[in-house]
Amino acid sequence: MDAKQYLKQAYRLNELIESDVQELDRLRDLASSISSSQFSDMPHSASRNTEAPFVKYVGRIIEMEQKIKSEIDRYVDLQNEIRETINKLKNNDEKLLLRYKYIFFMTWEEVAEKMNVSMRTVHRIHGNALNNLQVPK
Repeated sequence: MDAKQYLKQAYRLNELIESDVQELDRLRDLASSISSSQFSDMPHSASRNTEAPFVKYVGRIIEMEQKIKSEIDRYVDLQNEIRETINKLKNNDEKLLLRYKYIFFMTWEEVAEKMNVSMRTVHRIHGNALNNLQVPK
């Protein structure tokens, strides 16, 4: 894995978590929008399912919450590892640029503005930083 792929892992994992959170919200909406069971005075079969319709979603919701928690734990660990790897660089501009881009997920324009340098300089520093970064095995 090259330096750029290594650094992009956190962004991709963050996107995956956001996608899972959207799916969880959708499941919760489905569970809460399903009407409750209708009960009447009429006799029904003893084998009739009297379980509320939302119950089938509860298990999926719990599984999704656990999955998201696990992904967040992995994300935090990965962010810490990436931060430690970046901190091993000797050049402060390279450290700062990589933090802005891969820890805070800033755009190139935001990085240039924050560092008060041109876009060309940002890309030059980025290239140097990628060359100097020692990717953990």
